[in-house]
Amino acid sequence: MSNETITLELTPQQILRKKANGETVLLDVPEDPRRHVISLRLENHVGALNRVINLFSARNFNLDSVTVGPTEDPTVSVMTIATSGTRRQIKQVLRLLDRLLDTLSVDDLPLESLVERELCLVKVEYTTANRAELMDIAKIFRAQVVNVTPESMTFEVTGPTAKINAFMGMMKPHGIIEVARSGRVALRRDMPYGT
Repeated sequence: MSNETITLELTPQQILRKKANGETVLLDVPEDPRRHVISLRLENHVGALNRVINLFSARNFNLDSVTVGPTEDPTVSVMTIATSGTRRQIKQVLRLLDRLLDTLSVDDLPLESLVERELCLVKVEYTTANRAELMDIAKIFRAQVVNVTPESMTFEVTGPTAKINAFMGMMKPHGIIEVARSGRVALRRDMPYGT
């Protein structure tokens, strides 16, 4: 089939909708999923988190990380969801999240104007031979030593996901024993629209 034949199989309304959503007009060219960070403000009720997770599970959407915590108002929680999907899938998720019972606001945070951080604890094998190198790596990444035993050192590092992944890559040759990561928290650099 030629591209012209494929395009003609779509109705004019379908072509307009696809163009408006930034989707490909060709039927046989799938859109690549992109990374998205969604900020969701919820009423702090029992079961609110469960409803959000069930929504993602029912639609077979992947959750890269979920972080939930209280806001300046103790009756409201903010949930930061890192996921990936096509524009159409993300629009569907945003629409469904907005319809949930406890939802106060939903915001697909633009990656180019996003401040995001993650906390990571990394326990690494420790000897007197590799101590200086471990401390040099920690200094480069501004990591803090939070625990030392005769066999291991535990580092705390915070920053964007790319920084955490780079730190883990540098520590891997030294023998990572255990890792605990918090998931992402994120805010817009500027004021959200409509405020």
